[in-house]
Amino acid sequence: MNRKELDPEASPSARFGQLVRTLRDERGWTQDELAARVGCSGAHISAVETGRRPPTRRFAASIDRVLGTGDRFERQSRAVRHTALIEGFPEYVALEARAAEIRLYEVGVIPGLLQTTEYAAALEADAVRREAITSEQADERVDLVVKRQNSLVRSPPPLITAVLDEGCLRRPMGGASTMDAQFARLLEFAERPNTTLQVAPFSMGARRPFSLPVTVLTMPDRSLVSYAESTHRGHLERESTFVLPILAAYHQLQAEALSQAASVAMVEQLRKGTP
Repeated sequence: MNRKELDPEASPSARFGQLVRTLRDERGWTQDELAARVGCSGAHISAVETGRRPPTRRFAASIDRVLGTGDRFERQSRAVRHTALIEGFPEYVALEARAAEIRLYEVGVIPGLLQTTEYAAALEADAVRREAITSEQADERVDLVVKRQNSLVRSPPPLITAVLDEGCLRRPMGGASTMDAQFARLLEFAERPNTTLQVAPFSMGARRPFSLPVTVLTMPDRSLVSYAESTHRGHLERESTFVLPILAAYHQLQAEALSQAASVAMVEQLRKGTP
């Protein structure tokens, strides 16, 4: 039977799930056998072990009782519930690291795959100032930006198409030096042989097919996955019936957006401080 490999560094949910699997294996129990003792389904145990479902406090306490681990799992579950990463995002990141093609559209901020560390830090520092996250969660998010970018340094590299709403470029983040370095990063990104950078200008108006950020991944087996976020959770869609219309709308977005040459020219103008 094929078992999904776990990366305990991917997220607190992944660390929790790996520990459950390790202790279950030590006892020689199947997921269904552990589930019967805990009072849930084998599918629930599977989802927790692979990081697809965050553990509730009640579930963690039941695991502690069944495995005789004191309050170890209950304490670890607090880190899962307080993580800076929204539900669904760790699973998306794992898929992103394997994708053959990445098509993304972002609104308001430079997307994580294109951010400098300084830009990412300034973005999260503002979230800390607003008390939306803690300083520890800010560090977690910045670290993840670096890890995501490093995961794309492979051979062959994925094809990456990034369409940025014009507001991503015009919203200042940090000081002038931070934005200068960020603009330089975008220009460097556009020069790579496996990337395309386009700007969706404000003038597109109603012709813009998306109002929220969206990403479409093409996996090595050519299957498609889309990812979109609400305020509190991310949603992965693997059913082609729903992903293909999103991909078609993305192609329409590219057709209406500025060419890469015009987009690069806009970035260069903003970097020079000209409108």
